[in-house]
Amino acid sequence: MGGSVRVDSWTWSVRLFKTRSAAASACRAGHVRVDGVTAKPSTPVTIGAEVRIRAHGPHGIEKIVEVTQLVNKRVGAPIAATAYVDHSPPPPPKEVLAAVPRRDRGAGRPTKKERREMDRLRGFDPS
Repeated sequence: MGGSVRVDSWTWSVRLFKTRSAAASACRAGHVRVDGVTAKPSTPVTIGAEVRIRAHGPHGIEKIVEVTQLVNKRVGAPIAATAYVDHSPPPPPKEVLAAVPRRDRGAGRPTKKERREMDRLRGFDPS
């Protein structure tokens, strides 16, 4: 193969994204960095490059991989695992995830049941 591959094609080929269009969209949104620089979908990736992907979600998990093999066609999972070295930090423990504050049920907008009760109190009961 050549000396470089497009970053959207490579991340899709090694199964970091489900589709190439999802990889390109993540690049355009600024979620992919190659060697510390925000990458466009056409940014070339070479062996030894560091690719950082910021995953969506409430905890902002970042996947950090080092390119060890250039692949431009989608390959099977065992081959894809040999194309990069994963330097990602371990996921946060479940205790930390459980400690994330959540809004109490009913603390925001009134539920349908509560709206009906308020309407009944105001005299707008249609039944």
